[in-house]
Amino acid sequence: MIVELEDARHSLIGMREDIEELASALRIKELKAEVEELDAKTLDPDFWSNQENSSKILQKIKQTKDIIAGYEALKGRLEDAITLADMAIEENDDAYVEEVQSELDAIVKEAEAKRIEVLLSGEYDKNNAIVSFHPGAGGTEAQDWAQMLYRMITRWAERHNYKYKLIDWLDGEEAGLKSATIMVEGLNAYGYLKAENGVHRLVRVSPFDSAGRRHTSFSSIEVMPEFENIDKVEIREEDIEVTAHRSSGAGGQHINKTDSAIRILHKPTGIVVGCQTERSQLQNKETAMKMLKAKLMEIKIRERLDTIEDIKGNKTNIEWGAQICSYVFMPYTLAKDTRTGYEDGNISAVMDGEIDGFINAYLKMISNPDNK
Repeated sequence: MIVELEDARHSLIGMREDIEELASALRIKELKAEVEELDAKTLDPDFWSNQENSSKILQKIKQTKDIIAGYEALKGRLEDAITLADMAIEENDDAYVEEVQSELDAIVKEAEAKRIEVLLSGEYDKNNAIVSFHPGAGGTEAQDWAQMLYRMITRWAERHNYKYKLIDWLDGEEAGLKSATIMVEGLNAYGYLKAENGVHRLVRVSPFDSAGRRHTSFSSIEVMPEFENIDKVEIREEDIEVTAHRSSGAGGQHINKTDSAIRILHKPTGIVVGCQTERSQLQNKETAMKMLKAKLMEIKIRERLDTIEDIKGNKTNIEWGAQICSYVFMPYTLAKDTRTGYEDGNISAVMDGEIDGFINAYLKMISNPDNK
């Protein structure tokens, strides 16, 4: 057992170099200098005169300090684990083998997670994420699948201490949902969740089929960043159709059960957005308009168009051949990303939000597309 302690200690000491390289990749030295500059700005007598700007600076300070603190905590944890291993070896006490090995595994996992953070260098990766769920053809089975994906993403958010807010929800006819939208709030929410953007395929024995037959269903997850300065996007009143309806669904007491829910159709593109969780029809309309502008902005950027007016109504079909990931519940269990080849046979864990492996594989792929 002492041999195992020696091996673990050797691995821990070897990680010191990895942690130093991580400091460089995370730009810890530069971030500390940046925090000093931002802290100095908060001492300016005019700092609070512009509430919007001051809020952004304070948020930036917090996010930067969190990155630094996370790195320092990891570095400290490594040194503590090395000290524990040294003590156990010196005392010839194999009672610490399991604890030292557990710390080694945890430190390796945490260091890998921080290396993934380095890959989040896209212009909008640090932003909040607007996530929408849409069932494909298939009626109740597809609508139930869409709700399962909703649960998967919200469980992932909870596991990573992200806050999420329900924006819109339309109940399915018998089960599941017809559409739903949430805002996931926190640093790098969009950077991580963009990996889940696309069509997801399910193969299982349908609980809604009395004959117990196997069904294939499709639903999509749409992920957009929450853009800053979205009000600069102009939408003509004649290009939208606004309708009010009664709120329903998963919001419970948090949803106003009056005709205050709003749905907006953007006629030139056919895009539909909705909001039902704000306190008034006016607030729901404002939130829905922000979502519409964000969706148009995202399409403009993704398709490298010159103006919003250049966007056409083309839409990816939620069907066979378009999926980014397949989930098989029967005759075997497997979730597999068709883009990266990453797979996980623990389907219940995946559906419970354990999707970091898929996200990390995607981020590595897009950061090095020539070496998939």
